[in-house]
Amino acid sequence: MDGSGQSLTTMDEKKAAAQRVPIRVLLLDDRIDNLILRSAILRKHGYEAIKAATIEEAEAHLHEADIAVLDYHLGAGQFGTEVASTLRDKRPQVPIIILSATLERKFGGVEDMHLLKGYSSVDDLLAALRSFEAKRRGKPVVVDARDFYYSRINMAMGDDVVLEIMDRDGNWQYVNETLAKLLDKKRAWFLGKNLFQEFPELGEEWQEIIRTVADTRETYIDRTFRGLPLPKKSPRYIWNVLVFSLKLHDNRNGAVLSARILERKDPLKMPDPTTA
Repeated sequence: MDGSGQSLTTMDEKKAAAQRVPIRVLLLDDRIDNLILRSAILRKHGYEAIKAATIEEAEAHLHEADIAVLDYHLGAGQFGTEVASTLRDKRPQVPIIILSATLERKFGGVEDMHLLKGYSSVDDLLAALRSFEAKRRGKPVVVDARDFYYSRINMAMGDDVVLEIMDRDGNWQYVNETLAKLLDKKRAWFLGKNLFQEFPELGEEWQEIIRTVADTRETYIDRTFRGLPLPKKSPRYIWNVLVFSLKLHDNRNGAVLSARILERKDPLKMPDPTTA
């Protein structure tokens, strides 16, 4: 027996029974083809899909949902955030995922996660559902929403780009795997550290560049290299550095520093002008 008077066997049976019940996912989308496709994918992975094409249909099924996946723009001036607000008021324990073409602050903040259309894959949706499902089962789950948000930028720019996201003072919020490997460190090493303290050779000029970009929303381009912690410039490496502004996950001013090899030149393979 435990302190509540229930036998441990009974508690184990209830947990086992709960794990056999499919997670019910409320899907809201005004496009029927999207509903059919998503529901088929969810069923394939063991979920039960509750389809709704309108706000009214979705709100009629709020009591059934374990997790809600709501399309943001439904057309005709209607938005999935209306359902999100109602669901949060009536059943605050239900996780809410918003599907949208853009990430905007006007969503209202009641949702637990955004998935960005065009960049978020089916695997992203399933990973989010599994995380929330595990949380519902009573398992400890940590969803790094900040990392998820910034990784969308990295996906859009490509794996060949060195990417650093920081606040106006140079405190790292995110770095991608390309940078971490380049500097022979783990990505987790960077978070919370300051770019200018770790690489003092960057000096006051780069501090001013980052702050100016973050605060004025200007864009900065540099091919002079000037102390950046990247492989030294050589005939084979010509880096193009781009710094642009970004509102961080907590709405502070920030900057994205990206660098890509613009050209690759190998002097050993250069054509001989005397034989051309």
